[in-house]
Amino acid sequence: MSLWIWLLTACVLAYAWKLVGYFVPARFLEDPRTSRVAGTMTIGLLASLTVVNAVVSGQALAADARLGALAAAAIALVLRAPFLVVVIAGAGTAALLRLMGWS
Repeated sequence: MSLWIWLLTACVLAYAWKLVGYFVPARFLEDPRTSRVAGTMTIGLLASLTVVNAVVSGQALAADARLGALAAAAIALVLRAPFLVVVIAGAGTAALLRLMGWS
């Protein structure tokens, strides 16, 4: 199959999954456990996407400036820095590491 057929199939399945959500009973959605699980899953998915984007380049693992930027941002988060400071710390660290030749 061509790439476009796979792409359209994925779009249809994603939209169908969204429509299925409308059929979930309201009492199920009001359960506090559901909110807790949904929130936890969101955090886990975002964390895993961040790590994968930081250590993967194409089909191979890569230890470059992105890894240092992620470490700097993690340290800023542990120190409870505001979000803008976390972003600037990560970007600045990546820029400095690239300037030093660690691409």
